[in-house]
Amino acid sequence: MPLWVQLRCGLEPRTLAALTVVLIAASVFAAYHFWTGRPQTVRAPVRELPAAVAAPTAAAMQTAAVVPTGVPASVRPSGVVVVDVAGKVRRPGIQRLPSGSRVVDALNAAGGSRPGTDTTGLNRARVLTDGEQIVVGATASPPVAAAAGNAGSPGGPGGSGSPSGPISLNAATVDQLDTLPGVGPVLAQHIIDYRTRHGGFRSVDELRQVNGIGNRRFTDLRPLVQP
Repeated sequence: MPLWVQLRCGLEPRTLAALTVVLIAASVFAAYHFWTGRPQTVRAPVRELPAAVAAPTAAAMQTAAVVPTGVPASVRPSGVVVVDVAGKVRRPGIQRLPSGSRVVDALNAAGGSRPGTDTTGLNRARVLTDGEQIVVGATASPPVAAAAGNAGSPGGPGGSGSPSGPISLNAATVDQLDTLPGVGPVLAQHIIDYRTRHGGFRSVDELRQVNGIGNRRFTDLRPLVQP
């Protein structure tokens, strides 16, 4: 260390050397801090949707494109039911309705019942089944006449008291069911009650589940009725 520096500063060599080291370390730290703290360009991350989310969305859009918007969502996937509306309606015949439709929908599709027609025997809230027939305003006069004629002559033709044609279990009234052999007013009411609780008969075999109809009576009634 030059003598003039020692004399001017009045410091010992060791103290001056330590001060020099501290100054050098501070300079290095300041330079490193300045270098690491300089502004840098940062690229914004690219936002990507997961493939698992995008795939169902596309499938849903394709499904929405092929489903008619005029049909309720609850009945769109099930297709249609074909029913035959007969009797006293304005436009009797085959009607194609959305699956899940009810008897009242079939009546409306057929133009409604004719004025003065008694529809109390129809359960208009019943859900339709494919291939069934709905008879509107069916009269019980022919079966009653046949039953009355057979009652006076048990041994004559048709002595069993059965009606001339199959009776619809879904459209018949209590009086019409009463004309069937072995079916009285009480059993006829049981059939009506079962029809109301279960939304109608889908097959003749369901008669077995009606209270009061055993195997023998079911065998007699089977050829005389239809759903």
